[in-house]
Amino acid sequence: MAEKAAVLAVYNHMTTEQAKAYSQASAKRTALEKYATLDALSKIDLDLYRMKEAGTVVRGKVGHDAKVTDLDMTAKSPKASLADCIDLSEYQTYDTRAKKVIPLPRNQPLRYVATATAERWKGRWMVTDINTQGGGSC
Repeated sequence: MAEKAAVLAVYNHMTTEQAKAYSQASAKRTALEKYATLDALSKIDLDLYRMKEAGTVVRGKVGHDAKVTDLDMTAKSPKASLADCIDLSEYQTYDTRAKKVIPLPRNQPLRYVATATAERWKGRWMVTDINTQGGGSC
């Protein structure tokens, strides 16, 4: 369905821009606001603030395999739910002050499910919420 493809496209653009932001611990020179609402952006901004305070950035990449799990086109603002299989096998947190990689916690799964929601506003989809804490394996 075209709407599911549109939701996935917006989500994938947002995660690409999110990766750019995390690689520099700043949303400058990204297009996050084109794909995410203030609610979703505030979660990313909090991550970026914590990264800047800790002197860390992300190296490598986070793998994504997102799927639309629910689509309600009958709501006043059409809504979609997504599940994304996150893959951290090529992800690294890098300490810019100590110039070294910070290992992932031992209990951190390398693959887990994150969720997101999106709404269609004025004819275009926007990511309205993200939950990267994960739940369940994939």
